[in-house]
Amino acid sequence: MKFAMSYSCGKDSTLALHKMLEQGHEPVCLVVMVNEAVDRSYFHGADPAMLERYSKALALPMILCPAKGETYQAAFETGLMKAKAMGAEAACFGDIDIEENRQWEEERCRAVGLTPCFPLWQQGREELVHEVIRLGYRCLIKTVNRAALPMELLGTYLDENAVSVMKSAGIDICGENGEYHTLTVDGPIFREPLLFQVGENLILGDYAAADIK
Repeated sequence: MKFAMSYSCGKDSTLALHKMLEQGHEPVCLVVMVNEAVDRSYFHGADPAMLERYSKALALPMILCPAKGETYQAAFETGLMKAKAMGAEAACFGDIDIEENRQWEEERCRAVGLTPCFPLWQQGREELVHEVIRLGYRCLIKTVNRAALPMELLGTYLDENAVSVMKSAGIDICGENGEYHTLTVDGPIFREPLLFQVGENLILGDYAAADIK
């Protein structure tokens, strides 16, 4: 089956893409939502140069969908329609168990005539984090909720040490409640690692983010 990957550049969407490839499905493109206000990908904050590197490293064309909050839905559907025109029969998502998110994505797929796929659905949050690490993916911790996690994790990799810190903090180690976000910069499906620089930590209200370029 040919599919478009709704790609955040983080660990979950990367693992979902990994599993679809493992199952023999054929990706046609990456669909990435971009926050117009800051010109970075939504939620995980990859800048334009980094997004170009993702497309090259994963050997897939990327459909960028610039949006504001009020235009997010329409922009996403437009991106899915472009993917369909490229031959996609389905759209794949990295959601695990939040029903509201899945329903929204299913509605967007229904609107454009694509089949939604959720290869990580109900597999267990902690199990999936350990699978990402075990497979050898290098996931850089980009953002943390300052009330939940120490800022020292910013700019470090998601590994067993980070998991230990997260468990000690009493959070969901998958970060599904927004405790942290990652950028995956290398791993089995990457043709080459992403090169990057880690700048200063930025304070963004309740969150702190590493300025990764």
